[in-house]
Amino acid sequence: MTIVAQLLVLILVIFSTLLVIGIPVTLASPGQWEKSKNLVYTGSGIWAGLVIITSIVNSFII
Repeated sequence: MTIVAQLLVLILVIFSTLLVIGIPVTLASPGQWEKSKNLVYTGSGIWAGLVIITSIVNSFII
């Protein structure tokens, strides 16, 4: 169970890094917000889901 939690945290860190780089670039690019709006919202939803899943898995570890 510890390995699963560690893998979830690793995935969360990598995904967070991608979002920290990708979202400002998308917002700064002219005309890209309209094209990438759904991608940004989907990425944010996946990130929130990863946070919740990671916290649930972490609650089972003593």
